[in-house]
Amino acid sequence: MVALLILSCSKKEEAKPQAKKGFELSNTMLKSISLAKVEKKNIEDDYNFYGKISADKNSYIDVYPLVGGNVLSVNVELGDHVTKGQVLATIRSTELAEVQKDVSDAKTDLVVAQNNLRVAREMYEGKLNTERDVLEAKSQLQKAQDQMQRAGAVSTVYNVKKGNIYSVVAPISGYIVQKNINKDMQLRSDRSDNIFDVANTTNVWAIMNVNESDIEKISLGMKAQVSTLSYPDKVFDGKIDKIFKIIDPQTNAMQARVVLNNANGLLIPESKATIKVSSSENKTALTVPSNAVIFDDNRSFVVIYKSRTDVKVKEIKVLKQVRDIIYIEGLSEGEEVITHNQLLIYRSLNN
Repeated sequence: MVALLILSCSKKEEAKPQAKKGFELSNTMLKSISLAKVEKKNIEDDYNFYGKISADKNSYIDVYPLVGGNVLSVNVELGDHVTKGQVLATIRSTELAEVQKDVSDAKTDLVVAQNNLRVAREMYEGKLNTERDVLEAKSQLQKAQDQMQRAGAVSTVYNVKKGNIYSVVAPISGYIVQKNINKDMQLRSDRSDNIFDVANTTNVWAIMNVNESDIEKISLGMKAQVSTLSYPDKVFDGKIDKIFKIIDPQTNAMQARVVLNNANGLLIPESKATIKVSSSENKTALTVPSNAVIFDDNRSFVVIYKSRTDVKVKEIKVLKQVRDIIYIEGLSEGEEVITHNQLLIYRSLNN
């Protein structure tokens, strides 16, 4: 009888169901996750264009020799950085001798004219000549002063010092981006080609080509992100500040310009560039970071976090993705989604 009671109690205990323990994040997992809030933002549009980096033409100067002659030295090479006033090359020129002679003659004529005026005034005071003679001496002095001023201005332009050596100096600080001169070259005085180009690359331009079908997509002030092959992981931010309203008949493309700060010198003129521009629409939508979304079986999900014991998977509808933001439907503003290690939690909740 006792045995039957014990057996009966044992069967009842076995039949009693066990309560299923709810999902709970461990302390380790809790420390490893990252969260982001669902936010409402203006919908942005992204467009990609291709182009190149160009020196700022407002800080790009062609350097021409003001005299002809024999090139004695060339002190810089392509790509060298130079400072304003730095000597780039020296030229021995007979033309400088003429300039120096003109200055010397003008000085002599000025001294003679000053002496003539002094003598004319003394003679006029002694009744030995007329007032007309004094006025004539004054006129000659004025002519000598004008000639001296002109000769001095020419000498300043040619940067004449002693001897017949002409120094080509950098007009601005920047980089040598073109060089058409070598030592011992003979330069003609009527040469029309420049010998150096100096570009200040503190700011550079990203010139992008816009196909006719894409012209309506761009406008002044649009934000732009520029990347180059040289530094594919770096993004340089700017804005479209000029649209050239001319279509190149050979490419059927219009050009637009983005001004970029290049104080670190990473953007090299003539290098290829990818320019991504974006604009905001008047519509808004809920957004989550792109790394929060899980794509599974042609569907999209996020893991919603409320507390360590209140974590659930929720399906969403993806409207569009712009850079690292995804516009979605199916959530509420202010909810928190897991953005790191959410795939492990997703699998645990689905098992």
